[in-house]
Amino acid sequence: MASNITPRRSDPLDDLFRGFFVRPVEFGGFPGAEAPQMRVDVKENPDNYEVHAELPGMKKEDIHVHIDGPVVSISAERKQEKEEKEGERVLRSERYFGKVSRSFQLGQDVDEGKAAAKFADGVLTLTLPKKAEAQAKRLNIE
Repeated sequence: MASNITPRRSDPLDDLFRGFFVRPVEFGGFPGAEAPQMRVDVKENPDNYEVHAELPGMKKEDIHVHIDGPVVSISAERKQEKEEKEGERVLRSERYFGKVSRSFQLGQDVDEGKAAAKFADGVLTLTLPKKAEAQAKRLNIE
């Protein structure tokens, strides 16, 4: 039995669009150049929370910590420093410059007045004392 279907000639433009939807195409930058995710470890002790956040390459003056009850927000910004030497050209740049941030909620309010922060070797360490829970008070009726 003869087929009425004739093979279509391959058009290079069709091939381009067919491949576009099959494999990812990267525009600008290099693989791995996207914004990094801030890695955080949180430990709970009877009296406080201890947070370790990795912020490699950041300066401590560019790191900000905000505490609102049980919610802790950490943000940092790495600014791109232009250091061009005469006769030099950049062949590849993969380091991330820009803002990173992370917020998380703890199980109890933090006593922000007693909280402490240290930054060393690219790791931010927060010691966040737990706020004493308000005890229910029974009122005497007069």
